[in-house]
Amino acid sequence: MRADDSAGEPAEHARFARYLAELEQVADADEIELVSGVLADPDPVMARAVVVRHLDRRAAELHPEPVWEEWAEGTARVVTGHPFLVRRLEEWDLFRAVVLRLPWHRDDLLAASDWFQLKAADGTNPEALALLDESGRTKRIRNTARESLRRQAGG
Repeated sequence: MRADDSAGEPAEHARFARYLAELEQVADADEIELVSGVLADPDPVMARAVVVRHLDRRAAELHPEPVWEEWAEGTARVVTGHPFLVRRLEEWDLFRAVVLRLPWHRDDLLAASDWFQLKAADGTNPEALALLDESGRTKRIRNTARESLRRQAGG
C-alpha cells in the first residue's frame, strides 16, 4: 500500500482503524467512556464491529483476573441495547466459568453460539469437552472437543 492510498479510504474504515488504536491504548479508567463514544458513532454496524473486537481482546486478557467482575459489569452497562454485544459478553462470562471451573449450567453451554462452543471445545474442562463431544451444535465443534479430550488423555 502506498502512503497516499489512505486518502481514498472510506471514512468509516479510517474511523474503524482509529477507534481500534485508541481502544488498544486507553487507560483502564477511561475505557468504558471510550467504548460508549465508539457506540455513538453514526455507523452502528462499524461501531459494533470495533467494540466486539475490543471486547474479545480485553475479555481474553481479563477473564482469569480478579478485575474481571468490575470490568464486565462496566462493559455490560455500556453495551446494553446492543444484543450481539450483550450476548458476547455473557458468553465470555460463561467461558470464564468453564475455564476457571466455576459453576456453570449445561443448558447454557448447549444454547451458546457456535463461536463459544468452538472456543470451549478447544479448552481443557473435561465436563464441557464431554458435553460438546456428545452434543456440540456442529460436527466441527464435536470433533474439536473429541480431539481435546484425546490430548488430555495423552493420546
